[in-house]
Amino acid sequence: MLIYGKNAIREAINSGKTINKLFVENGAKDNVGAELLNLARNNKIKIVFETRQNMQKKVNTNKHQGFIAEITDFSYSTTSEILKLAEEKGEHPFVVVLDSIMDPHNLGAIVRTAEAIGVHGIILQKDRAVAVNDTVYKTSAGAISNMKIARVVNLSNEINYLKKQGLWVYGLELGGEGLYSTNLKGPIALVVGSEGFGMKELVKKNCDSIVTLPMRGQVNSLNASVACGVALYEIARQRMDD
Repeated sequence: MLIYGKNAIREAINSGKTINKLFVENGAKDNVGAELLNLARNNKIKIVFETRQNMQKKVNTNKHQGFIAEITDFSYSTTSEILKLAEEKGEHPFVVVLDSIMDPHNLGAIVRTAEAIGVHGIILQKDRAVAVNDTVYKTSAGAISNMKIARVVNLSNEINYLKKQGLWVYGLELGGEGLYSTNLKGPIALVVGSEGFGMKELVKKNCDSIVTLPMRGQVNSLNASVACGVALYEIARQRMDD
């Protein structure tokens, strides 16, 4: 897998991801670029200098900031490993479940927000949903390197497993209880549906409760990553006193 951008590559190196090669555009010599080169050398990563044209061909974009890394494929976790991380930290589990998210930019943005506020892990479904790829790495600004992500076959079964482990599962969708009037403390999982269709009916049925963002405008929906971010910050705010 190829990932690109200075922040994404720095976080990948610092988190111990296996990087086979670091491709660097000739002339990438600003302070941040020099720092990244030194970091790569200190970690004994092979550095290959390339022309701008060759760099663009590798990732089909000019937004690589002069740095592209070849890494091993993303290593997924399990749901039990996510819960174990919460236990090791002495915290109530805080999990995000994504139902049929297709846009890698949305997934990357959700990962970035989730990592920033201390979510312990994210659960994705294996089929009919985006996997972790180079766009997710880039959009997450490297946060993906510090986030446990489980990729499962049956999302409803995984939700039921979370409930058996003591988590209260909230679905984020229209028609539920107001987000800000809901007690969101304790072990919790937040389920966010797809960009166009929301949660599947069976997934929604398996949630303990549905919460809804207040909306006063003419548009009755938000981008999945924006809606998720708003909900996650409200949960984080309440957990500060938990």
